[in-house]
Amino acid sequence: RSTPEGARDYLVPSRVHPGKFYALPQSPQLFKQLFMVAGFDRYFQIVKCFRDEDLRAERQPEFTQIDLEMSFVSEDDVIDVVERLMARLLEVDGHPPPALPMRRITYEEAVSRYGSDKPDLRYDLPLVDLSEIVADTEFRVFRETVEKGGLVKCLCAKGAEMSRSTLDGLAKEVEPYGARGLAWVKVGTDGHQGPIVKFLGEAVMQSITEAASAEPGDILFFVADTPEVVHAALGHLRTVLARRLGLIPEDGRFDFVWVTDFPLLEYDDEAGRYVARHHPFTAPHPDDLHLLETDPGKVRARAYDLALNGYEIGGGSIRIHTPEVQQRMFEVLGIGEAEAREKFGFLLDALEYGAPPHGGIAMGLDRIVMLLTGTHSIRDVIPFPKTQKATCLTTDAPSRVDPEQLAELHIQTVGVEDSSVDS
Repeated sequence: RSTPEGARDYLVPSRVHPGKFYALPQSPQLFKQLFMVAGFDRYFQIVKCFRDEDLRAERQPEFTQIDLEMSFVSEDDVIDVVERLMARLLEVDGHPPPALPMRRITYEEAVSRYGSDKPDLRYDLPLVDLSEIVADTEFRVFRETVEKGGLVKCLCAKGAEMSRSTLDGLAKEVEPYGARGLAWVKVGTDGHQGPIVKFLGEAVMQSITEAASAEPGDILFFVADTPEVVHAALGHLRTVLARRLGLIPEDGRFDFVWVTDFPLLEYDDEAGRYVARHHPFTAPHPDDLHLLETDPGKVRARAYDLALNGYEIGGGSIRIHTPEVQQRMFEVLGIGEAEAREKFGFLLDALEYGAPPHGGIAMGLDRIVMLLTGTHSIRDVIPFPKTQKATCLTTDAPSRVDPEQLAELHIQTVGVEDSSVDS
């Protein structure tokens, strides 16, 4: 059935039950949990999933997951299984196995230092926080940003040689992420050059240079805004600069990193409420459970993602296994008791029987194959892939269907050119 698990569902009308719909599975999450309640100690499948979401190079409407769930496990147990799986996959594909255990960093560290929750660690290029240094500067943009609770951060491009037109062009790279501008400063042997140097003064610039470990010949790039905008903009710019400056190794290196301690919830300004960052069945960190109703934005999740070379290739969590905590989670998400019973009654009933602590993960098989084969598009490893507009060039789907088919499914269309509709 259609449930709020993240992306939009693909809906399938039922002919036998007029006005009712199936949903193509986004993931087998709830069914995996039911297996654990039923007494299975472990379970896995290779499963096809479908999500109606905006597409990009590593995302398709239909994709394949290596999906697993285990009872009586902690985060370490799930991570250990996956690390050994990935080591074996690389070995089978002729690559040196990675060193185990793999590196782990928290979500806060990943976003603060690299601007991404799936950082590419094959190169350094960290984000540097300058907020304290520029808090009292005469440069109004920086000073007022800090006063409003924002951040000022920079990237140091080592040994970069760029023209003024190239520097101005980089500003367009951060615009889609909400940044209102991208300031830059060239570090020279006899001082600093750039449009903002005169507003900051040489003393402040010297402190900035030291904080960023900058040397003559380097270029500093600055963004001042809310933490979300700063991290998203500079996180993207970090990857752009890495490509342009040749920082990404070409030796086929695989650099894995686990990202842990994600926020359990995030606030949706458009909906005016909190939404689950992963899904509504992720367990809160036990040390933060008391904040669930009073300060939900600070609650950490018992969630973990595996990133490889800047791509998320797997994500999972320890699940909620008591009906009381699950009901509290629904209430924080604005899902009332009646709605929770209607949409998730089968899960709540199962939890009442006594569910073991359980957890699991879903690995993106297509993305893994994409990275193992050295391509940069998931379309290269999926037969008959969809375009970025979710169309199939082979069959010209989606297509119109006959009015008789719509009538048989009890569907009436509104606002289309004729009596048929895109299927």
